[in-house]
Amino acid sequence: MKRECLTIIGTAHVSEESVNEVKDAIYEQHPEVVAIELDRGRYVRLKQQMMGIEQDDTISVSKIIKENKVGLFLTTTLLSYFQSKIGADLDVAPGSEMVGAIEASEDLGIPIALIDRDINITLQRALNKMGFIEKSKFLVSLIASVFGFGEDEEDIDVEELKNPENLDELMEMFKDEAPSVHEVLVHERDAYLAGRINGLPQDHVIAVVGAGHKPGIERYLDNPETLPDLRELEVINEKKGIPWAKILLAMIPILFVVIFFLAYFSGINITWNVYEFIVISMIMGFIGSILSGSKLISAIVGGLVAPLTIIHPLLAAGWFSGLTEAKFRKVRQSDIKNLSKIESFRDLWNNNIFRILLVVIGTNLGVSIATLVILPSKVFIPLFMKIFGG
Repeated sequence: MKRECLTIIGTAHVSEESVNEVKDAIYEQHPEVVAIELDRGRYVRLKQQMMGIEQDDTISVSKIIKENKVGLFLTTTLLSYFQSKIGADLDVAPGSEMVGAIEASEDLGIPIALIDRDINITLQRALNKMGFIEKSKFLVSLIASVFGFGEDEEDIDVEELKNPENLDELMEMFKDEAPSVHEVLVHERDAYLAGRINGLPQDHVIAVVGAGHKPGIERYLDNPETLPDLRELEVINEKKGIPWAKILLAMIPILFVVIFFLAYFSGINITWNVYEFIVISMIMGFIGSILSGSKLISAIVGGLVAPLTIIHPLLAAGWFSGLTEAKFRKVRQSDIKNLSKIESFRDLWNNNIFRILLVVIGTNLGVSIATLVILPSKVFIPLFMKIFGG
């Protein structure tokens, strides 16, 4: 690819002006290939929408919970909400500029190159790099955006977001809030997009990318020797280092079991303590689930499995109550789209995504209170005192 024959168009993903800019450039230049910031999955979904093909938009929440991808799904959902909300406010569908690029390319018979990394790889790499505090800050920021976004709707000027000075300020703020996310979502994708563009065999290329990526892509293309191996950017590495939080959480149930065994071998009657452990665990699992708005059967399931999940560090009662709730609440892609239309808590309460995740979180919270507060004070500390004659 000849650098001088490359045109990079930085767009706002929910801007009508960006749609027109993209189409005009393709029709005027008639390039050999149009590179667009989409992965295969998103491209297929956009094409199906363009062709009016109705999909089975059911989302398998059961699979998400079983594969322990609730965090990944929640992050994806909140990001989708944020973009959909802006698009709804401006009456422009997210990805419209990509649709415009596809339509113009197909009209002229120009091939399309998909240059983005799979979104699931990107988000998983970001989550793997984040620590607990950073994840918490990022989640709070996203949720705050969801509930506080409407306050400044009249001040939104999406075209101003494409201004390099504004982008630098926005990226710097993002870097301060969540540096690991910034590294993966911005720097890594800058490198990935630049690498894919650099590897195109055609000379005359128009690349359609988000405005935030344009400066980084240009820096890499001006210095191609700095481009990393793209295969390294597609690997999902587990976090390195000692997972102290997981170790501590695993030690709690182990400690409970040890105290029970020590009491038993010391000749202390632990029958009543075992009953207390089971009853308290079940009650707190049930209460956590039912207060989060679950069906009665989901709360019962959450309560029944609570004692086992406390002893087994790899299980969570919320998974079971959430899986049960998912049997009654079918989640569809429309539930994600409808997040952008939420104006009140009632709207949020009627959204199945929110309700199922709330049941998972509520059940786990109830069991966590039992594990960290009630059971130690009511069962294990008194038992420990008996063992050592306190």
